[in-house]
Amino acid sequence: MNKRRLGLLTGTHAVNDLYQGLVPALLPFMVLERGYSYTAVSGLMLAATGLSSVVQPLFGLYADRHPRSWLVPVGFLVAALGVVLAGMSQSYLMTWIAIALCGLGIAAYHPPATVAARAAGGASQKAMSVFSVGGTIGASFAPVLAATVVGGGGLSRSYLLGVPAVAMGVLWVTATARRGAVAAAAAAAAARKQAAGGVMKPHNDWRAFSLLVATIVGWSIPYVTVLSMLSLRITRDLHGTTFQGAAALTGFTAAGAVGVLLGGWLGDRIGRMGTIRSGYLLALPCLAGLVLSPTPGWALACTALLGMSMFLPFAAQVTLAQDYLPRNPATASGITLGLALSVGGLVSPLFGMLSDARGLGVTLTVVLCVLCVATVLALRLRNRAPVIPPVEAEAAAAA
Repeated sequence: MNKRRLGLLTGTHAVNDLYQGLVPALLPFMVLERGYSYTAVSGLMLAATGLSSVVQPLFGLYADRHPRSWLVPVGFLVAALGVVLAGMSQSYLMTWIAIALCGLGIAAYHPPATVAARAAGGASQKAMSVFSVGGTIGASFAPVLAATVVGGGGLSRSYLLGVPAVAMGVLWVTATARRGAVAAAAAAAAARKQAAGGVMKPHNDWRAFSLLVATIVGWSIPYVTVLSMLSLRITRDLHGTTFQGAAALTGFTAAGAVGVLLGGWLGDRIGRMGTIRSGYLLALPCLAGLVLSPTPGWALACTALLGMSMFLPFAAQVTLAQDYLPRNPATASGITLGLALSVGGLVSPLFGMLSDARGLGVTLTVVLCVLCVATVLALRLRNRAPVIPPVEAEAAAAA
């Protein structure tokens, strides 16, 4: 494990996902200052998330065919530029284009950065979990940063939001310039060795990968639904306070970060398949407990356990996807982290309509059934020996 390289990539992940979190964090200020309607706000979120999810696999394909380490800093710098321009723009059209630009930067960052983190971490599942939590930490700081910068002086001060990306860009250049030649030489030597020896990467297992994608889709739908309906469930159905609703949402997110780290630790000890199956099997009774909770207190406890359980498989699923497609690890990352995870958001309006018609209890029961299907699919997943491509491994070790 190259801890220095992994630490640098984790820092870039925190900065990149900071800008992913800044988009929804800035929307209330845009509504107040510019008078945007809810429809206009929905259009901006579509520009940020929908476009990013669709194009992320395309960036994965490009990164697999033409490995370029500069995509990592360019990704979070473009994301920062989009956020800054969105805050400084006066027209809705320019704001929409700027936020779409932010989504493109975020999409460009994730596939190559995830592959680089896997190479730096070697066979360790804990390494991937640390990298993943970096993004969670960055996103969690977004509301605070938005309130501090924009809340005190209006959207005209949005240019200050670019400071974290510029600082990380300087750090990236400083840290990589000194070792760039060494890493390039190591990669070239590994490529020559692989070509001379006739070494071929194992074949892509698209059938197994498709099963994994279906499993992640079945995970995404309950996750997004619980995230969007949790506060209402506690305040309206269980007659809890607004503080309890907010506490449940915070606890769900924080427990997810703990689950990612715990899942990486377990993956190195009991194996990633045991971690994946344990996460899904533990999540079922926790979600059932949330559906059947008679009081806000029980709902809070079940929510925390649900967040931890649902994120136990996260890091293991990322590395398993890359090992199912060893010839296209960046594409695997783009599909699993982009397209598959976004399905929950795409179908969320349908569950909103169901909640309006039948109530939140019925909606949560339906997503519990979806999670049951995902659990069955997870139990059918089979492990595959970790594949760290020699070029990436030797270059990461030298960097």
